[in-house]
Amino acid sequence: MTSAKAPTSIDTLLDLEIRSGRVTAVEGFPEARKPAFKLTIDFGDPVGVLRSSAQLTRRYSKEDLLNSDILAVVNFPARRIAGFSSECLVLGVVNPDDPTDVVLVRPDRPMTEGWELG
Repeated sequence: MTSAKAPTSIDTLLDLEIRSGRVTAVEGFPEARKPAFKLTIDFGDPVGVLRSSAQLTRRYSKEDLLNSDILAVVNFPARRIAGFSSECLVLGVVNPDDPTDVVLVRPDRPMTEGWELG
């Protein structure tokens, strides 16, 4: 079986800064076109606190996400979503039959805030 995307190099992955963070606040985001939450995420040093819009409402509640660990790309430029500045991209796997069905990719051990994917 071959990949559905064009081949790339390891350098593409190495250009991404993917870090572990702890979700410290979760808000509803009714202004978004698709159901989403506004997340505040603490990545520790050297990144600090960033905010993200994440379409996770199908499988997760606010309570599920609060104080949970996630992985996110932290070196993309901020993106405006319905007037909100999303500063990082939270990572999840997407159901190929239903793009609203997202499962988070995250560390399986606590206390990893700020650790970089390697």
